[in-house]
Amino acid sequence: MRKALRWLLALVVLIGTVSTAGAATAAEPKAVDIKDRLLSIPGMSLIEEKPYTGYRFFVLNYTQPVDHRHPSKGTFQQRITVLHKDVNRPTVFYTGGYNVSTSPSRREPTQIVDGNQVSMEYRYFTPSRPAPADWSKLDIWQAASDQHRIFEALKPVYSENWISTGGSKGGMTATYYERFYPRDMDGVVAYVAPNDVVNKEDSAYDRFFARVGTDECRDKLNGVQREALVRRAPLEKKYAAYAAENGYTFDTIGSLDRAYEAVVLDYVWGFWQYSTLADCADIPADAKNATDEAIWGSVDTISGFSAYTDQGLETYTPYYYQAGTQLGAPTIHFPHIEKKYIRYGYQPPRNFVPRSIPMRFEPWAMRDVDTWVRQNARHMLFVYGENDPWGAERFRLGHGARDSYVMTAPGMNHGANVAGLVPDQKALATARILDWADVAPAKVRENPSAARPLASFDAGLDKRDVEREPALRP
Repeated sequence: MRKALRWLLALVVLIGTVSTAGAATAAEPKAVDIKDRLLSIPGMSLIEEKPYTGYRFFVLNYTQPVDHRHPSKGTFQQRITVLHKDVNRPTVFYTGGYNVSTSPSRREPTQIVDGNQVSMEYRYFTPSRPAPADWSKLDIWQAASDQHRIFEALKPVYSENWISTGGSKGGMTATYYERFYPRDMDGVVAYVAPNDVVNKEDSAYDRFFARVGTDECRDKLNGVQREALVRRAPLEKKYAAYAAENGYTFDTIGSLDRAYEAVVLDYVWGFWQYSTLADCADIPADAKNATDEAIWGSVDTISGFSAYTDQGLETYTPYYYQAGTQLGAPTIHFPHIEKKYIRYGYQPPRNFVPRSIPMRFEPWAMRDVDTWVRQNARHMLFVYGENDPWGAERFRLGHGARDSYVMTAPGMNHGANVAGLVPDQKALATARILDWADVAPAKVRENPSAARPLASFDAGLDKRDVEREPALRP
């Protein structure tokens, strides 16, 4: 009887233990979904989520102060996207310096480190624009502070290493962010980033156009450009009909004549920015004997006759405002064209911004950034294209730089990337990016020449072409 009672008591205890263990297991907190974690961040709201195999992709709004120095004086909604892979992977912080794409995409550093990607729309690009817009709050420090706040908001979610990146104006943006907030990122990869230190001294561009490509290619391009100005009268009639048909106007730049010359003078620059030496085969070889249609077609394909219309300029007002207040803008000469054919020359950014928006140039802004990079660059990689005119004035490193590099991809244009570097530089750049992200495999740490991207190429995500904008916008 006692034995039976002891057995029964033991069974009750055992059942109670199992039940308690089961209850404890059931009470364990459930993992919080990444969307819920993102939306729990104060100021973050969801626009939409789009599916992509192996990732979660979110389009979000984040509340930002119009003026980071006086946060109480108004806010605006800044659009960002998050390509989520895993909170235990590194994160790449990308901006192109313009609008953000709302389709899933992966920048080269994101593929290299096999990580997450946060992408930011640059302030004052629609819809990330305060209303009403106080344009004095559009400067490189305010934009860097946007990035800083986004980083601080997301770092508790994505706690591994971060690398910032961007191409062209985005490469400039990544550099300015590092200058003002050097403790945020673990590395910077800036692609084809112009660096106009002294805005009035642009002879580097003239030297570039005197030697880029081959004599034959330069002669063909120069011939078409000159001929488009020689035939100004008949081609402007065609332009007027084209503008009327499409509802284009010219209030900002001032006249159709000014817009026409601006498009034509962008022609050679636009070719080298977006094309390669092989594309010279498509340029009319005998411009003087080419038809008006052939000259028009070549200029329109490369420069775009809509670029300097009010409708073409409107999207890029924030860029031209910054070019005319801090970034600077190139001015080049045209020795192959007689002066009698050029009425305006390269026009200043002021001509491309509505007169209702005041502008004042700050010559010290770029000098400050350039000095800082030379003296303080740490874990920074600048990649340029050999045939890209924007690389004529580039960032350079000084004695104060540490573990930083400037590399040039042979034969490449404004789409230059790490993949286009010569093999030893490609391996070195890849190895440094992996190391900065703290995901370098042991074999890469031992032998940097073994460095490869950790993620396979995905045609649906990975961008390899130039993000084409109208000519003379970085």
